[in-house]
Amino acid sequence: MGRNEIVKESKRLARHIRIRKRVVGTSARPRLCIHRSLKNFAAQIIDDSSGKVLFGLSTKNQTIKQKIKSGGNIQAAAALGEVFASELVAKGLKEVCFDRGGYVYHGRVKAFAEAARKSGLEF
Repeated sequence: MGRNEIVKESKRLARHIRIRKRVVGTSARPRLCIHRSLKNFAAQIIDDSSGKVLFGLSTKNQTIKQKIKSGGNIQAAAALGEVFASELVAKGLKEVCFDRGGYVYHGRVKAFAEAARKSGLEF
């Protein structure tokens, strides 16, 4: 990991901390937190009041892996968003707070969010 990557990641973490001051998940409206890497994309539903992860899914999941060619592109993020939202709606959760994790709302993050909204999540 070179100096540029370390600087980029530390800036992202600073943005994430700044966002987390305002975005808090409750039991009625949990937090949808995402993580993006070069090869995969992951999302979790977190209840901050109890400190528990209620549901999590990533592009490493077998059902999503069958639909996509690579886990680190826009198509994979959109496929994850659709499956993630449909499973949450089936569990009875419709409203969440979106925590973009310090990432820019662009590309894979935007594709995931739009696919999740299209599949029934409200945020």
